[in-house]
Amino acid sequence: MSHLADLPAHELARRIRAGEVTAVQALEAALERIQAVDGAPGRLDGDRNEGRDKVHAFVTLTEARARAQAEAVDAQLARGEDPGPLGGVPYTAKDIFTVKDVISTAASRILSNFKPPYTATVVERMEAAGAVMLGKVNLDEFTYGSSNESSAYQPSTRNPWDPSRVPGGSSGGSAAAVAAGEGAISLGTDTGGSIRQPASFCGVVGLKPTYGRVSRYGLIAFGSSLDCPGPVTRNVRDAALTMNAIAGPDRRDSTAATAPVPDYTAGLDHGVQGLRIGLSPDYDKLTFFNHDSGKMESRQMPEEISKAVLDAAEALAKQGAEIVEGVPMVHTRYGIPCYTVISRVEAASNLHRYDGVKFGYRSAAQAKDLRELYRRSRSEGFGQEPKLRILMGMYVSAAQYSEQYYRRALQVRSLIRGDFDAAFAVKGAYKLDALLTATTPTTAFGMASMYGDSVLMQFADQLTVTANHAGVPALSLPGGLSAERLPIGIQLIGPDFSEAALLRIAQSYETATAGAAWRAERPAVLAGA
Repeated sequence: MSHLADLPAHELARRIRAGEVTAVQALEAALERIQAVDGAPGRLDGDRNEGRDKVHAFVTLTEARARAQAEAVDAQLARGEDPGPLGGVPYTAKDIFTVKDVISTAASRILSNFKPPYTATVVERMEAAGAVMLGKVNLDEFTYGSSNESSAYQPSTRNPWDPSRVPGGSSGGSAAAVAAGEGAISLGTDTGGSIRQPASFCGVVGLKPTYGRVSRYGLIAFGSSLDCPGPVTRNVRDAALTMNAIAGPDRRDSTAATAPVPDYTAGLDHGVQGLRIGLSPDYDKLTFFNHDSGKMESRQMPEEISKAVLDAAEALAKQGAEIVEGVPMVHTRYGIPCYTVISRVEAASNLHRYDGVKFGYRSAAQAKDLRELYRRSRSEGFGQEPKLRILMGMYVSAAQYSEQYYRRALQVRSLIRGDFDAAFAVKGAYKLDALLTATTPTTAFGMASMYGDSVLMQFADQLTVTANHAGVPALSLPGGLSAERLPIGIQLIGPDFSEAALLRIAQSYETATAGAAWRAERPAVLAGA
């Protein structure tokens, strides 16, 4: 039954409802795949170099819980009841979501003993739809990073296409698990590109919804004005099906949008005839500050990545879309500096709750007073990346620097939003339904090749972070393979609450390229599987 692990969620759910296979059989196939490819789960003080040919997507495998859920789905079907649109489909959740009575670590020592008394809304909704949670998958500590290497739980996740390379981050465990067949769906989060970048690196689909479209209740926060939960899936239809399950208002989250939720699967096959899709020269280059010269410099996108975008535009044009070139997005270059300031301030604020008193890790060393207990617990419990963010966040938000850094970053964020408003305005010059770009400026980079250089690593997110600043939805999907046979991701960005349109465009592209030779290739870890 191992082939069941390679089925997309919608097909697996159909077979389970039809009685062709059982939910327990689907679970067994997923567990068999995990046993074959995953290796040792991440653990505190684990060996970073262990199992270099394995994926290591998991932090916690919840097999007993999953088995009970699968058996419940089969019992519902036996009684003639509908188990839900995802009935029996195995999925994973990034270990940034709380699950009642299941250790929820955020990949940090400081939460290594934390069993939440409540479950995140997105997990509740997945399971109300009948999905079966296999376990919690690894991430950069508190989602701080773009490679998964900063996790306190080692060995960290590796890329299924080439285990010597990173899966991306911070939702690297989610993207790697889906790419390797360790569950058909994974729940991730996106603060500056943390769903889309690993989806690009691992050759899967990743959707960052409009801010507030999916509830953040039960999400261990990084940047509260930027964080967006969303799906990572094997194809576009599964992303739409997952959005049907998780999107919508939530009385427990005051930032959750109350706008009506459409059926995201309803218009998938309507094609792109008449839709206007834009290309921007500002997304075909990286702009960064050169510390040696003291100047801003630009570097063109690698040719094979630019070509993937242009090939996608051509494919969509053949399907009837109107391609609009030369769309100016002039403030894109400031996305990373702006993010560096805003996200650090919000991260520092959110990390104040981890003090060794109320919950989580507490230093065993004798402390003479409460201040020393705080200092010891936080020094021992936090890794390098949280400490850097606390220090920088406190610095740039201090009274004497706030005007110079934080307030200016908020102003630039408004300018970035203005670029999108102009591009998508119904009565504007461009009238775009979506913007088409690359997802990342490179394919997956080597393990340890960038880790520790948080500035350089963040520029990998320059093409994704602007959607977080603006709050608009964005989707990454596979756009081909590089000369090194590594996935290249392409990105669609749309106006507020246009997820259905983005999924429709992505489905049209997926259909148009269904026969492409690169779509038949499989990740290296699945050779012989």
